Amino acid sequence: MKRMRIALVAAAAASALALAGCAGNGGGGEAEEPTAEPAPTFEAGTTMAELAEAGSITVGTKFDQPLFGLVGPSGVPEGFDVEIAKIIASELGIEEDGIEWVETVSANREPFIQNGQVDIVVATYTINDKRKEVVDFAGPYYMAGQSILVLADNDDIESEDDLVGQPVCSVTGSTPAAKLAEIGAEPVLTDTYTNCLEPLRSGQVVAVSTDNVILAGLAAQNEGEFKVVGEPFTEEPYGIGLAKDDTEFRDWINDVLEEAYEDGRYEEAWDKTAGTVLPFVEPPAPDRY
Repeated sequence: MKRMRIALVAAAAASALALAGCAGNGGGGEAEEPTAEPAPTFEAGTTMAELAEAGSITVGTKFDQPLFGLVGPSGVPEGFDVEIAKIIASELGIEEDGIEWVETVSANREPFIQNGQVDIVVATYTINDKRKEVVDFAGPYYMAGQSILVLADNDDIESEDDLVGQPVCSVTGSTPAAKLAEIGAEPVLTDTYTNCLEPLRSGQVVAVSTDNVILAGLAAQNEGEFKVVGEPFTEEPYGIGLAKDDTEFRDWINDVLEEAYEDGRYEEAWDKTAGTVLPFVEPPAPDRY
């Protein structure tokens, strides 16, 4: 009897739920349409308002850096920086097809921002005082560190001390290139880090040096050829570059970053890109300078 009573109660509850469902959609048997998210609104005259109204944003990023910004078979860049840019665009109400991706190498990031060729740059872009003289930064959203990539069978180079007096490849206009000169290495400069790989293979240089996350991506893309050695010997806070003195836009992006940290979108972006190779690290708090 007890078992039958439970079954009857369950059946009655199911009937009540079914009736409630009918009442909720007017008895027509059709589910209600989900309520659309309201479009974001911004104060007139702000960069956010202009971009939202246009429904598009131009983003500078790297096209040759595995894990952070790499153009794959789709012809669209993929990576952690790309995902961060998508989060910012979504908060402006801009769909992914409203993002125009522009390749920015280390040497042209500031000019592209200053000339208005891009709205923001998300491109393994280290925040430093010299750059802050001509552009502003939101973030940082990640803390990298300069490290060393060598051939897989090279056991002679273990730290930055072993680079002194040696030819080492890096990229023109980058903070790692400046650091190499500072420590007494002989920088051999090119425009992209992938262009450093052939000189490393041929012995023209003994190492490639830049941020550890970039080198990890290159090593993963060329499995068995290269390895990352030593501990990072600098701190490289990655920021989002934007026009100088656009304080409202900078502060708004910082708010978006903090929301993404809290609601899990940041970690989700990491896990499906750089997190396939590198461990997750808690993001730094944005600098509210």
